[in-house]
Amino acid sequence: MSWIVLILSGVLEAVWATALGRSEGFSKLWPSVIFGVALVASMGGLAFAMREIPTGTAYAVWVGIGAALTVVVAMITGTEAISLVKVLLVLGLVGCVIGLKLVGDAH
Repeated sequence: MSWIVLILSGVLEAVWATALGRSEGFSKLWPSVIFGVALVASMGGLAFAMREIPTGTAYAVWVGIGAALTVVVAMITGTEAISLVKVLLVLGLVGCVIGLKLVGDAH
């Protein structure tokens, strides 16, 4: 259950990061509201997951998911240029997150 919550929290990190960028310094109401709600939910989920998942692993997975999805959303919406190098680097990041999940239970 903790891993599912952590993954969803990572997705919410991408939501709040994207909303923060679109809020234009909190001058736009709805992106600012979405930012606040997603931030609280994302942090709450991270805190919940960290009750069973080691802090370093949980944080790295949370950030990795959020960063990868934020870049992918930016590329899809056209706010970030798409390049083969960026795609390969994001895939590498995703691979590292999966690797942390696979070795996360080993002591």
